[in-house]
Amino acid sequence: MKRKIPIAPIIYVMLLMTPVYWLVAMSFKTNAEIGGQLTFYPHEVSLENYKLIFTDPDWYWGYINAIIYAAMNVAISVGVALPAAYAFSRHDFYGHRALFFSLLMFRMLSPAILLAPFVQIFSDLQLIDTYIAVAIAHCFFNVPLAIWILEGSISTVPREMDESAAVDGYSLSGYILRILLPQIAPGIAVAAFFCFMFSWIEYMLANALTTIDAKPIAGIMTRAAGVLSGDIALLSAASVLGLIPGIVLIIFVRKYLATGFSMGRVM
Repeated sequence: MKRKIPIAPIIYVMLLMTPVYWLVAMSFKTNAEIGGQLTFYPHEVSLENYKLIFTDPDWYWGYINAIIYAAMNVAISVGVALPAAYAFSRHDFYGHRALFFSLLMFRMLSPAILLAPFVQIFSDLQLIDTYIAVAIAHCFFNVPLAIWILEGSISTVPREMDESAAVDGYSLSGYILRILLPQIAPGIAVAAFFCFMFSWIEYMLANALTTIDAKPIAGIMTRAAGVLSGDIALLSAASVLGLIPGIVLIIFVRKYLATGFSMGRVM
C-alpha cells in the first residue's frame, strides 16, 4: 500500500520558507534588479554584497560583537542558573514555589521597560559600549528562563542518586560536576540554546548599550538603513548572514535539543 504524501505540512513549510527564500534571492541581486520588474530569482547573480560585508570591518565586526556578548551571556546565565535550579529542585524552603513561579514574571517583561534604568546604571558604571554590559542586561531575562528549564531537568534525576554520591564520598560540587551535569546535559543544551538565541536576536538593549566598538550587527544594519536606504541588496545579504549562527547552533546541539525538549520544563 502506497503511503500518502501529507500535503498540508508541505504547503505550510513552503509558505514559512517563502520570506527566507525571497531574502536569500534579494541578497544575490543588484539594486537595479530589485527596483525593476518583479523577478523570482536573480537573473544576474552578484556576490558584491557579501564581498563588501566580509572585507569591511564596520560590517563583519558587528557579527563578531554579537557572538561575543551572546556567548558571554550563555556562560553567565547557565552558570548562575545551575546552582539556583538545584536549590529549587532539591530543597524545600519557605515560599520557594511562589518564588520559583515568580521568575516567569521577569521573563515576560519587555526589554523596553528596563531600557532607561539599564542605560543609566551602565553609564554610571562606565560600561556603555562593552560586551559585559549587554551580556549582564540580557541575564536579567535569560537567568529566570534557564532556572526554569534546568530545575525541570534536575527534577528528573532521582534524589537517591544524591544520597548515593554522598555515601561514596562526593562533595556537593563534585557530585554536580561529575555526576549530575552529564545526566542533565540535554537540559543544559536547551537552556543555552534559548539564552543564545535571545541575545542574538534582541535589538533594543544591545543597540542602546553600545555605540561603536561593541555595536551588534542589528544596530549596524539599522544605522546603515538610514544612510543607505536604497541599498536593499546589501541589507538583504547582511540579514542572510545573520541567520547562519542560529542554524549552525541548531545543527550542533540538535541531538541534545530533541532529548531536552522531552524532559523537564521548556518554555
